[in-house]
Amino acid sequence: MSECPHFDHLLVIPRLRVQNANAISSPQTHGFPSMTAFLGAMWALERRTHEAGMDIQFNAVGVVCHAHQEQSSPGQYRNDAGAFHQTRNPIERDGSVAGIVQEGRIHLDLTLIFAVQGNALDAATDRGQLLAKQVRGHLDVMRIAGGSVVPANVSAHRQMPYVVALSGDEKGRNAKFQSAKLRWLPGSALVARDDLIAQRHQQLQTENSGSSRLDAWLSLSRINWHGDTAPGESKDAERRTVGWTHDRKGAGWIVPIPVGYGALSDVLDADMVANARDAETPFCFVESLYSMGEWLGAHRLQSPQQMLWYADSQPENGLYRCRNDYAPPAQYDFD
Repeated sequence: MSECPHFDHLLVIPRLRVQNANAISSPQTHGFPSMTAFLGAMWALERRTHEAGMDIQFNAVGVVCHAHQEQSSPGQYRNDAGAFHQTRNPIERDGSVAGIVQEGRIHLDLTLIFAVQGNALDAATDRGQLLAKQVRGHLDVMRIAGGSVVPANVSAHRQMPYVVALSGDEKGRNAKFQSAKLRWLPGSALVARDDLIAQRHQQLQTENSGSSRLDAWLSLSRINWHGDTAPGESKDAERRTVGWTHDRKGAGWIVPIPVGYGALSDVLDADMVANARDAETPFCFVESLYSMGEWLGAHRLQSPQQMLWYADSQPENGLYRCRNDYAPPAQYDFD
């Protein structure tokens, strides 16, 4: 089992306004970009900073969402996803409009937290803050999850990037993080809840031994209503009233999410697949991997590892996924 890579500092880019980011995170999910998109942005940012001569190693990324606006119209019924707002751009040579390719867009207000290390970083000096401003400058001209960074509608000092040094003993590191996270409110961070699939799978197997983990994922991805029959007030004993309950009460804000890719083929040489996007990188056919996530208020985080996502590549097993080390607090039954 992999763990979050070591880091000494948090590089915080607060209050980014991202316009028209990709709201379709996988063939099965929408509503927020995939965490793989933010890992890709982190690696692109690392390449840019290295080309600029900055000695910073980016190891993981956390995302705090302050606001979101998916570009879609509500459906007719409750919990209906509705329809995405589409564009028709005249891109054919003869001026005709090309066929619509389904696209989902979303506007986001984000704070990005990068787990970094490097000799150049030191929050106690002006050098660290200067590097943070330079990194923000590179990020402003990049694409983030397919969206563009535009000026945010908040004051300039709230957009100022900064570095949090997590040096010292564990108590000191924890105190600095507890102080830093309050600056990310109001906002929610996405954490992994792989454990929910195992729990739901075990529950379903008590009802049907043939249930699979896919059944558990589908069950968690929807709201399951159950009817409870209770004696009614009617004199007719055969007539009953039914109370309807669902299984989301007290469960938190859980959502289905993609977490990476699984290989469908061997890794092929770079020049073996025609029309590949990158002609210099080995190629592999993949499909999306799914899990469950939960949106938590930033004030509920107890350590930076709980919100950070990092890459876990296992080519020998055909797994290329992102991970998060969040563990839910223990529940005690005192009855």
